[in-house]
Amino acid sequence: MKTYTSHHLMPFAAVVFLTLSFLSGCKGKSSSKDQAAAKDTVYTDLFLPDTTYASAEAIQYKIDQADSLDHPLTDLDDRYAGEDVCTFRKNMSRNGSFGGRVQGTPTDIEVAWEFRTGEDYKRTWQNTQWGGGSGWTGQPLYLKKSNEIVAGSLCSHIYFINFDTGDSTRTSLYSHNAIKGTMCYDAEYNNLYVGQGLPFEQPFGIMVFDLDKHSESQARGIDPKARRNWGAYDSSPVVVGGFLFWCGENGSVYKYQRSKGQLTEVSVLRYTVNGAAPGIENSICAYRNYGFFGDNHGNIICINLNTMKPVWYYSNHDDTDASIVCQVENGIPYLYTGCEVDKQGETGNCHFIKLNGLNGQLVWEKEIPCGRFHHGKSVDDGGLYGTPLLGSGDAKGMIFASISRNGADGKGDASGQFHAFDTATGEERYMVQLDRYAWASPVAFLNENNEMFILQCDCGGKMYLIRATTGEVLAKKQVGMNFESSPVVVGNAAVIGSRGNTIYKVVVK
Repeated sequence: MKTYTSHHLMPFAAVVFLTLSFLSGCKGKSSSKDQAAAKDTVYTDLFLPDTTYASAEAIQYKIDQADSLDHPLTDLDDRYAGEDVCTFRKNMSRNGSFGGRVQGTPTDIEVAWEFRTGEDYKRTWQNTQWGGGSGWTGQPLYLKKSNEIVAGSLCSHIYFINFDTGDSTRTSLYSHNAIKGTMCYDAEYNNLYVGQGLPFEQPFGIMVFDLDKHSESQARGIDPKARRNWGAYDSSPVVVGGFLFWCGENGSVYKYQRSKGQLTEVSVLRYTVNGAAPGIENSICAYRNYGFFGDNHGNIICINLNTMKPVWYYSNHDDTDASIVCQVENGIPYLYTGCEVDKQGETGNCHFIKLNGLNGQLVWEKEIPCGRFHHGKSVDDGGLYGTPLLGSGDAKGMIFASISRNGADGKGDASGQFHAFDTATGEERYMVQLDRYAWASPVAFLNENNEMFILQCDCGGKMYLIRATTGEVLAKKQVGMNFESSPVVVGNAAVIGSRGNTIYKVVVK
């Protein structure tokens, strides 16, 4: 295996570009060298440039390569444009609309069916027990051709459920270890990629299932070369340009070649910042050949998916688990993300930010006071866990995020708030008080008049139906036990797993 090592990079290469006027009100935290190197720029080439900004000097890294060959992306076609939902938040930009549709103004949330998972009370290495149902992020997948929901569970099983009836369609698959994150389906090879979240057995890492044979075809355990000796993968992988990219909680980012029932390692980025190797729990977000992710220390990093080298770096203060959302605005990819209150201590701020994805410059920042929630011997950090939702229809130009305030708002130790912000300025449009904090990502429905409505589920088992433009709560219903997972939307329905042992289909009407 060839190894490439660097402690810092200098800018190089260029492409033909059209310079636009810089965004009014943008306040950059990059170096003056970075600011001189790139303003708001629209690149006309298919691939973004092989350039590294001075901010990336904060990253110490090496790239392990399987051979001496370059492995460029073969194309940048959108493999996620159909009705299938094959990865977390549907597409590689993690901004996908599930295409939810309703008639008129919905005012009710009706449970259509309940599916019971198994329960597994074996103890992990940390002597914890997890039962069944689903955890964070736990979004189910949807396969249109077979009309199936595919859901991973904390009980280590993968379930295949008829979307209409809630009945099992196939025998469940066994993953040996608890699944917390969102799986990924590869339609080209009929592979299912599964990241294990909690260790009951060895090997502990990632698995590939060949769905033609309906059986396990590959298992990869703890990586001995990783900077962290932890095999969990809450991240959901994504296919970009023919390769699969997967972030690990071991502090590594993997680029794989795909084949029937198999993944073959092409190259691996391993890095530290200030001598520390943080784990990565969010799902890598991609635009063209750039990939974006955050880590447990609040490092926001952009890499070139062709070379795996860092492009830029931004420090966002604290643990970042929610996946970054990318949205192209006037030809520029902008990123939205926020941190938790973890390294800050008992209290601190969720820093909810908008960045220029080309160079890592800060556009705006909102600081929201949050705290930790103590329940027994467990502690839940405050801040952002659910992936933000971009507005559409009559709510275009808005972005929505649920923040775990946990007492910082004076409403109780487990309190949460649903926030709406203006994407251009960061101005808060409104706030909706939730009964409990929310880790589930919000999802959208549009009606025939292009009015947007949002379904938000909280960690107390409640569901809220919210008018996107005003924050009016149209319905609130106690449904589950604890929604840590994010829902998938099909038509006017959503499917979501709960802690305990239940997966629900609800209809918005």
